[in-house]
Amino acid sequence: MNLLLLDGDDFIAEGRARVAGRRLRHVREIVRADVGDTLRVGRVDGPVGSGRILTLTDDALEIEVTFDQRPPDPVPVTLVFALPRPPTLRKVLQQATAMGVKRFVAIGAKRVERSYWTSKALRPEALRDDLLLGLEQARDTALPIFEAWPRLAAFRRERWPELRAGGRAVLADAEAELCWPRELGAAPVILVVGPEGGFIPEEVAAWRDGGCEVVSLGPRTLRVETAVVALLGRLLG
Repeated sequence: MNLLLLDGDDFIAEGRARVAGRRLRHVREIVRADVGDTLRVGRVDGPVGSGRILTLTDDALEIEVTFDQRPPDPVPVTLVFALPRPPTLRKVLQQATAMGVKRFVAIGAKRVERSYWTSKALRPEALRDDLLLGLEQARDTALPIFEAWPRLAAFRRERWPELRAGGRAVLADAEAELCWPRELGAAPVILVVGPEGGFIPEEVAAWRDGGCEVVSLGPRTLRVETAVVALLGRLLG
């Protein structure tokens, strides 16, 4: 945790907050901070600054905060990805959030197990926790948006046209003949990532028909969480 993120419910007075639970344990056991120490702090969907610990007990810490900085700029990428198994979903959300992604769109596909959509990892509180962990890592405060579309056909019909109109759409596929473009420019990108094993040929063809450039990172088949980080690295590099 490189940033102590504070939500509205944490504030007990103007410029003063009380923190318990996971964040308290991290401050005590990992940061090993004490009364009088200064921490980097941020307010969810707000500014960044610093805070001085006023009290620290086993139950809670109280901190006096001052906000005087902006969070990092978001990256112009919407990540559309086939819903992976829950442990992988957590990695994707945390790592891509840390890299600056502000919109996640999880979709269904032929190779997506139906049981994934009933996972506890998709509960709002679980999603929020993973997104917050990504923000804390990157010293960011702007909470990303998460959308879920279990039915791929409904997504293509009802959501894809609007997303596609917002930027350049790129699908990464190990079987593609075209290599990853060296220069995508500064325009927003809609990055589409398939499930483990990739989209089936009929799905890839539909993505092409829907305006996606289908490109390859190379001959190796990567895990979803690895592919996401590698692709974002190409976009941001």
